[in-house]
Amino acid sequence: MQPVATKNRNYNSTRRSRQAAQTREEILTAAIVLFSESGWAGTTLAAIAERAGVAVETIYAGFGSKKRLLRVALDVAIAGDTAEIPVADRPEARRLGEGTIDDRMHAAAELSATVHERTLGIIRALNEAARSDDEVEKWRHELDRARRKEVEIGLERVLGHKVTDEQFLDLIWAVLSPGVYDMLVEDAGMSRAQYESTMYDALKALRTLV
Repeated sequence: MQPVATKNRNYNSTRRSRQAAQTREEILTAAIVLFSESGWAGTTLAAIAERAGVAVETIYAGFGSKKRLLRVALDVAIAGDTAEIPVADRPEARRLGEGTIDDRMHAAAELSATVHERTLGIIRALNEAARSDDEVEKWRHELDRARRKEVEIGLERVLGHKVTDEQFLDLIWAVLSPGVYDMLVEDAGMSRAQYESTMYDALKALRTLV
């Protein structure tokens, strides 16, 4: 009878792990929506818990604090899901190195639009929180540096060679930033298609500099 008991314990453990992962995903989904819609100050853990269908204590147990939840939620929004796969290793990022140079620049413009579309609201919440919290401000700078590295990796895939011009990298990093997306789409009223076309044209023009 011992093997059966062991099998049951393994099954129960696996089921609990799946349930815990599902709960975590539901909390993060709720957090992304609410932080994006209501900002940092306007979002409470009680509201996130209600939307996710869990107790506030469950959020504290899983994330420790509201600002830690914000940080993890932004990471998930950038990646698009909770899978532990680096952004640079995902299929949409690998497309930057496939096909003709024209195909690659279109893929870069599309990826930029996709990431900004799902992260703009929560990045605004992060910027809001950073104005009154030094730790969040530090995270904001870390995320900016991480984004620059991702831009460097993506650009090298698009161009097919290493880029050593730091000023050129900074220029591409700025052009593809969430701030520029915010100005063009939210302030200037561009559609997603118009943004993608504009970024493609910008990359095509800037390519002549290297």
